[in-house]
Amino acid sequence: MKVLCFGELLLRLSSPGYNRLFQKDSLDATFCGGEANVAVSLSNFGINSEFVTKLPNNDVGMAAEKSLKYFGVNTDKIVYGDGRMGLYYLEKGASQRPSKVIYDRAYSVIAMADKSEFDWNKIFDGVDWFHWTGINPALGDNVAEICELACKAAKSKGIIISCDLNFRKNLWTSKKAQSVMKRLMPYVDVCIANEEDADKVLGIKASDTDVENGELSFSGYKKVAEEICTTYGCEKVAITLRKSYSASRNGWSGLIYDGKTGECVHSTEYDIQIVDRVGGGDSFTAGVIYGIIKRMTDKETVEFAAAASCLKHTVEGDFNRVTVQDVKSLLQNGGNGRVQR
Repeated sequence: MKVLCFGELLLRLSSPGYNRLFQKDSLDATFCGGEANVAVSLSNFGINSEFVTKLPNNDVGMAAEKSLKYFGVNTDKIVYGDGRMGLYYLEKGASQRPSKVIYDRAYSVIAMADKSEFDWNKIFDGVDWFHWTGINPALGDNVAEICELACKAAKSKGIIISCDLNFRKNLWTSKKAQSVMKRLMPYVDVCIANEEDADKVLGIKASDTDVENGELSFSGYKKVAEEICTTYGCEKVAITLRKSYSASRNGWSGLIYDGKTGECVHSTEYDIQIVDRVGGGDSFTAGVIYGIIKRMTDKETVEFAAAASCLKHTVEGDFNRVTVQDVKSLLQNGGNGRVQR
């Protein structure tokens, strides 16, 4: 089965370790992006994955493409053109100091892309699953139109479509997000969200929940998932549930709701000592896609996704560099941290 992911590939510039931005005279440079993170995880899990975007026709763009090829992601359908690479600065938080992200992605080459540059009928040749996120349409009305054309083409070919709502307040407002995403959601078969996305992007809020204080209601999010399925016709909804005790320690779990049966299952909750949390949601998404492709039960899928994402929080960089065996090992031994010899 082949999964194609579409989105912006970014250059990440992060302060070394837990230093503040520019506390040191250097920054660590890596490549990333919500959709690319999913493609890399799936490739690491043995799934045939492809990535489509537009990159600048220069050494930076070519290095970005090579970063995906390193993990076995197919990049043959990437478009090149004149323009700049989008980037973001990251300062990792610790204890009571939160992490900080500063975007510098306005007028990037993908944000300025034209719909004529993507022939979706050709791009989707041989593809079984299409994944995109709410970050794409937040880049501009032109990219929102490109997403809609992609979804229409995928739907016409019977391709499964998944979307991670991924609300980014630094890219657009909740009002704008709702006006665009409510139009795109009817194409989505599998919807993924975090504990705040459904509220910000779709106006669907969980009851008995206080995200800021880490009070998350399973029954409240089950109703959120049910409403998403009822309103937009999604087959499944998966939601990550993060309890932020501090920047260094989080409670982490997830749920999956089946729109056909009304069944909702909750994963094990992990108490994580965080190394790097950026990309955690994307690793959960990849786990969900993997579980569905492998015909796991919903319970098996959500356990696999939560465990894969738990491990991502211990890995530097946005990409989740773990294998299926790594995830199964965590599921089997409970994460005791003993040296594997």
